[in-house]
Amino acid sequence: MAPPALQWVVLVAFIVLTVSGNVLVCLAVSTSRRLHRISNCFVVSLAVTDLLLGLLVLPLTATLELRSGHWPLGGILCNIYISMDVMLCTASIFTLLAISVDRYLAISDPLCYLRRVTPRRVIAALVTIWTTSLAVSFGPIHLGWNTKDFSVQNLDWSIGDEGEENRPCRFEWNNNYVLLDAFGTFYLPLLVMCGMYHRIFCVAREQVRRIRAATPSFARSASAAATAREHKATVTLAAVLGAFVICWFPYFTYFTCMGMWAETDPPKLIHSVVLWLGYFNSALNPILYPALNRDFRRAYGQLLCCRGTRHRAPMSMRMFKPKQTSCSNAQRTQHIQTKPAEWLCLTQQEINGNTISD
Repeated sequence: MAPPALQWVVLVAFIVLTVSGNVLVCLAVSTSRRLHRISNCFVVSLAVTDLLLGLLVLPLTATLELRSGHWPLGGILCNIYISMDVMLCTASIFTLLAISVDRYLAISDPLCYLRRVTPRRVIAALVTIWTTSLAVSFGPIHLGWNTKDFSVQNLDWSIGDEGEENRPCRFEWNNNYVLLDAFGTFYLPLLVMCGMYHRIFCVAREQVRRIRAATPSFARSASAAATAREHKATVTLAAVLGAFVICWFPYFTYFTCMGMWAETDPPKLIHSVVLWLGYFNSALNPILYPALNRDFRRAYGQLLCCRGTRHRAPMSMRMFKPKQTSCSNAQRTQHIQTKPAEWLCLTQQEINGNTISD
């Protein structure tokens, strides 16, 4: 075991990295026009989940690590702490599931995407995600559905009781709870997400084949650029899903095995390793976004270097009449007639300026 001072430094640094990184993600999406996209609401929701984990759960988990598992805050707060941990993990999984559905709609039927994925539906999806996560976490634990005798755990002691500082914060479970929780909030959503991304890449490959066969070259270049940007966004978010699986799969496998074997005192070292590996995912996501995505790199650079952004007028405002200006053949990619006497002349960057790119 590492010295307590070293453990303290490492845990504090990890918490600071998690909190600051996810704050940076939220600021990047809110300040960068290129990231003002309805699907990025799910990215912000995922960042908020990780941010809350860093603020509310990780400090308490670090306290348990430094105190050798002894909980100093009483049984009621112990149950609230465990419930928050379960809720935020569940919200992350369901948000990733929503992201996979969003990517499937964007890739499989891009022309109908904006009609299907409206702000109202995105808000409804986020409300459903957080409400469900709250219900499946706080409900069973505070009603005693997770224990073998169906009594609420950790209510036999409180702050101020004799010897309470040496009491552990126990997370009890029975077979039914373990199976329902693990398969309902992890394995089943994971299977759905893997199936969705497999279908996405099949559709993407078919689109590339069709684009290569398209004529004329103007249509091929415009469609290829727009489709490539969506594909890169999908690869970025698929990498986020992959990181989540790598980080959390060991914990849920361990959790399932311990529950099915009715293990009441699991090995502390193994438990700490798989748990903090899962927590590591919350610090990893803010690193994955700029590593795989050019728009996030630009937004991070503007925020960290304190450089002001040049705000451009919305695309709908950049209208030019033929007498005032013209586009070169290299820049002209699309003409949209808005009135008999007026035309929009948009570059390819302007057409796709509202999407995620690499």
